[in-house]
Amino acid sequence: MSTWRALARRHVVPSPSQKLARLQVREPSATSFASRAGHQLAGSSSSAMRSRVAGSVLLRHLGPRVFGSATPAAASRPLLVGGEGGGVWARLLATSAAEAAKEEVAASKDNVASTAAAKAEAVQAAKEGEKGAVVSSYWGIVPAKLVNKDGAEWKWSCFRPWEAYTSDTSIDLTRHHQPKILLDKIAYWTVKSLRVPTDIFFQRRYGCRAMMLETVAAVPGMVGGMLLHLRSLRRFEHSGGWIRALLEEAENERMHLMTFMEVADPKWYERALVLAVQGVFFNAYFVGYLLSPKFAHRVVGYLEEEAIHSYTEFLRDLEAGKIENVPAPRIAIDYWRLPADATLKDVVTVVRADEAHHRDVNHFAADIHFQGLELNKTPAPLGYH
Repeated sequence: MSTWRALARRHVVPSPSQKLARLQVREPSATSFASRAGHQLAGSSSSAMRSRVAGSVLLRHLGPRVFGSATPAAASRPLLVGGEGGGVWARLLATSAAEAAKEEVAASKDNVASTAAAKAEAVQAAKEGEKGAVVSSYWGIVPAKLVNKDGAEWKWSCFRPWEAYTSDTSIDLTRHHQPKILLDKIAYWTVKSLRVPTDIFFQRRYGCRAMMLETVAAVPGMVGGMLLHLRSLRRFEHSGGWIRALLEEAENERMHLMTFMEVADPKWYERALVLAVQGVFFNAYFVGYLLSPKFAHRVVGYLEEEAIHSYTEFLRDLEAGKIENVPAPRIAIDYWRLPADATLKDVVTVVRADEAHHRDVNHFAADIHFQGLELNKTPAPLGYH
């Protein structure tokens, strides 16, 4: 009997009220599972919708550039997003595509017009017999056609008529800064030691010697002007005109080189020597100016004194007939406003005067530093050459 009762307990059929209670207990978990599944489906559908919209946008904008003429057909397909939002996106994309197409058409017309104008200018220049390449100014920049005082066309693009000047040859060439303190003596003997290998290498070939001298002399003004320019930017202060003064010096020295290139024909090993010397001197002077501007300017002052000495010897050989006194190059006549019948002797005379002015400017800058002052507190001698 006890065995039958135990089996009956195991296989008791639940009543309707018990079934309802069990369903109520299970219903929250089933509901939460259904809600999670619904959220996941909604999230996946929204992410798919966003990816489809992004793909459609990229296809609209990049299609004409990548696929060419095949894209408009693809672009006319409906957007793969249903509902009201998809219609808005389709209208926006259609508007942007139309505006882009209009801009491309306008740009192509402008390019065609500019190309046609350039061709017309080239044809007109060829008919007029103009020499040289014709530059089409797409940006509205037209090279100015300048003339001399006598009405002749100005042929130099490296300098302009208002940049030409008459050199002051009355300057005292014998002035010398006597080194007294240790820093001045170091600068003086550094320059003197550099003269020895120059004399050995060039000897009395003053044309090539001047060429080498000017490739070196044009470096300090550019380096000093560059460093003063950067300092002015860092400190938010004016330069006192010294940036322009040093750059004018560098430009003047470069014009000396351009002039002597007309009368000297340097050999390949002399050109190679210029590359080596300029590379070493530029870096050495750059570091020296960073460490001590007063020492750097003093070195340049002594370099200019040696340049005056070299050009004085050049003039002696010209006067003695050891070097042919050829006519002055046209660039020198225009740059220094020399007479039309000027000779090489006249060119060397004005170049020597320029070096004397550079000597004074750099010794003056060094004196300012030695007095404990800043260059920008003292007005620079602009145009002093």
